[in-house]
Amino acid sequence: MAGLSTSALEVAPSARASSSLRAAIPDFWTLTKPEVNFLIVIATFTGFCLGYPGDLHNFPLGRLLNTLFGTLLVASGTGTLNQYLEHQFDAQMRRTRGRPVAAGRVRPATAAWFGVLLSFMGGVYLFVALNPLASALALFTSTTYLFVYTPLKRKTPLCTLVGAIPGAMPTLIGWAAASGSITSGKAWILYAVLFLWQFPHFMAIAWMYREDYARASYLIFPTENEDRFLIWMTAVPALALFVAGLGAVAAGGAGVLQYSGTILLGSGLLYYAIRQILIRSKIAARQLLKATILYLPLQFFILLLKKG
Repeated sequence: MAGLSTSALEVAPSARASSSLRAAIPDFWTLTKPEVNFLIVIATFTGFCLGYPGDLHNFPLGRLLNTLFGTLLVASGTGTLNQYLEHQFDAQMRRTRGRPVAAGRVRPATAAWFGVLLSFMGGVYLFVALNPLASALALFTSTTYLFVYTPLKRKTPLCTLVGAIPGAMPTLIGWAAASGSITSGKAWILYAVLFLWQFPHFMAIAWMYREDYARASYLIFPTENEDRFLIWMTAVPALALFVAGLGAVAAGGAGVLQYSGTILLGSGLLYYAIRQILIRSKIAARQLLKATILYLPLQFFILLLKKG
């Protein structure tokens, strides 16, 4: 009996550790912001495919997979570090108070080290497996997002403009990984599409949760002229996005199908953007959000049709 008891005591800590690890896995997965990473993968994939100078017969699938993997590591680390930096503010918002660090399920120090490790590994991986430019762009994206955009959210409504700069970088990371350069005008037109798309997308989220943001002292909207700010940050970028989409199609030498699809998508997004600034309701904002989520992958698909 004594022997059995001793054995049980030896096994129990190991079993408890294993159980704790399994319970923690979903939280660490949540820290990486997988819903954001999905859009990052789409943008990086599109940038790589459009930036690859060869034809599909010699398409470097392994290089593409390395690009997506390295970019995902950096993006996951950035998402984790963002939740570490903002966990006290996340805890004040209904939308984010269930996040692992804000809810107390993951210690802040643990999240910080996890984020640093992922970001560092991703930067090194892109440098070794691809080229220094792709690595530098990815790390620039991470540091700008964390140390410029993130603190600005509590200082000025122009944070959205600043945040859109690193937010559009996945297209250039993919392009750089495929071609070793981002000097092509086509690369920057593609960047412009993702840059402009972020404004109606984020303004829809910001309007839906503006009370939440205010509760956590995020200065997403100005204290005065809120309606005018919404117009400039929603309808104007949506109109510019319509033009940029056509420019991206034209730069790729696409045909009638691609032009028609781009006009349809751009018109639909512009309709919901104008509807939101006229109605200014959570329902209209949610519809605009859905329109932006639908727009991006479909627009990228249209751009890839010519490449195929």
